[in-house]
Amino acid sequence: MADTSANGAQDAAAAAPQIKMNVLAQFIRDMSFENILAQKGAGGEMQPDVQVQVNLDARKRQQEHQFEVVMKLKIDSKSKGSGDQMFLMELDYGGVFHIENVLEEQIHPFLLIECPRMLFPFVRRIVADVTRDGGFPPLNLETIDFVSLYRNEIARRQAQTVKPGADTAQS
Repeated sequence: MADTSANGAQDAAAAAPQIKMNVLAQFIRDMSFENILAQKGAGGEMQPDVQVQVNLDARKRQQEHQFEVVMKLKIDSKSKGSGDQMFLMELDYGGVFHIENVLEEQIHPFLLIECPRMLFPFVRRIVADVTRDGGFPPLNLETIDFVSLYRNEIARRQAQTVKPGADTAQS
């Protein structure tokens, strides 16, 4: 006897429209790198303490099915021993995407999770090249968990809108 539930699931998956995503363009919107260590004339062996902040921004473009996603990185490196600033890098890296067949309620997480995943390998390479060319060992960024980043941002926004002790009742 055949398993009809598996066939039903396959039929439903075949009937659902396939998500289409194309990267139309990628670009550096803004970038700065400051080798503060060299400006101060300091040298020698230092163990870096690197802090990476990531922000994401997404918006719909005027063209149908087109969206722009920008990943903003701020990378701050200080010496573990003295706390002296070694370098500071800021990078805004964007991508233009053509996206079709994503449900309206799923487009926000799609833009802030899937699109940055597509951009990340290019951002990682830029950061490694710039830090190396700036006089430091290449900084190879660890993989960013965009799902966790998205969930944390949603939780933060919800915590901001619901303030403890606020009286919401109207008289």
